[in-house]
Amino acid sequence: MGAITRAAANNITTGGVILPAGINDASVASITELAQVSAGDGITLISSQTASASASISFTSGIDSTYRTYLFKFINLHPSENGSVLQFNFSTDGGSNYNVTKTSTTFFAQHDEANTDTSLSYYASQDLAQSTASQNIAGNIASDNDSGSTGYMYLFNPSDTTYVKHFIGINSYMDTYSYTLQMYFGGYANTTSAINAFRIKMNTGNIDAGTILMYGIA
Repeated sequence: MGAITRAAANNITTGGVILPAGINDASVASITELAQVSAGDGITLISSQTASASASISFTSGIDSTYRTYLFKFINLHPSENGSVLQFNFSTDGGSNYNVTKTSTTFFAQHDEANTDTSLSYYASQDLAQSTASQNIAGNIASDNDSGSTGYMYLFNPSDTTYVKHFIGINSYMDTYSYTLQMYFGGYANTTSAINAFRIKMNTGNIDAGTILMYGIA
C-alpha cells in the first residue's frame, strides 16, 4: 500500500465517511460546481436564480415528488418601479399557465422610521378567495437604491394528487412611506393536480435585482 493510499485510508471511517483531515485545498481544487448541496438538517439547495431587470422569475423544474416540502427564499428583491407589489402564482402544467385557484389570508406589522406609528393589522385587501389571480406578498415597495423585499415561503407536498397544497410565508420590506413592514401570508392552492412550477414577479415593472433560492426539505 503506497503512502497516498495509506493516508486516504486513515482518513475514512469504517462507515465510509471522510474525516475532516482528509480534505484540504488540494483535494478540492478542481471542483467547479456542487449540485444538490445540502444546507444541513435535510435541506437541499435545488436551484438559484438571480434577477436582472427580469419581468418574472420562474422555477419550472425541480418541483416534484422528490421532496414533500419546498422552501423559497427571496433575497433583496428590488423593484424597477416605486410602489410595486411582489406576487406569486403556481402552475400545474409546467409553467404554460400560472392560474391555480387559491384561497389565502394575510396580516402585517409595521413601524415607521420616525418611531411615531406602529400597528398590527389584518390585511383583508390582500386575501384571495377561490381566485386564480397572483398572491400578493409585499406591497407598495419603495424603489430607492437601498430598498427591496426579503422573505421566504414554504410550499407543502406539491406533488400530491389527493389533497390541496398549503403554503405559508413572511416578507419584510420598506415601503414608499419609509415604513418597515412584515407581511405574513398563508393559504392553499385548491387543486388536486400536482403543482410543478412557481413564478414570482412585480405587478408592474421588473425585478431589477435580487436572488431567489429553492430548497427541498427531506
